[in-house]
Amino acid sequence: MALLDLIEKTVNGTGYDLVDFEQAEKGLLRVYIDFLPEELDRGNITVEDCEKVSHQLSHVLTVENVNYSRLEISSPGLDRPLKKFADFVRFSGEKAIVKLRMPLPGTPNRKNFEGVLHAPEGENLKLEFEVKDGSAMLEFTLADVDKARLVPQVDFRSRKA
Repeated sequence: MALLDLIEKTVNGTGYDLVDFEQAEKGLLRVYIDFLPEELDRGNITVEDCEKVSHQLSHVLTVENVNYSRLEISSPGLDRPLKKFADFVRFSGEKAIVKLRMPLPGTPNRKNFEGVLHAPEGENLKLEFEVKDGSAMLEFTLADVDKARLVPQVDFRSRKA
């Protein structure tokens, strides 16, 4: 079984969604988790959530004889990466930054866009972005995406003085 499949199956079996993982130098295995889409009302990922996944994943990696020296589990952060088609569906209506692999026809050598995600239509993902005379809709596929992230929405006014 591939490492990605093993990690995803374990994380999902623990009740969380695998956002991303990376194998860094010196044997570091870094795993980013979030709540499953149907459990978004649970708030933010806590240290206890990371601990639960870490405990389960370390057992599975040992049993499967995966070579690693350190395991880090964390939340994806406020600027969560969008990796899967389901991420674009889940975060429709949110602000995002999308970097394309290549400029698309009708976008004069432009690869970077910031705007609001719209619900996909078929395989087409949609991002509404500002242009000098209003707004425009970028339609692209997951294969066109180099990187995509949510734009952090922070409201400092809600804090009491």
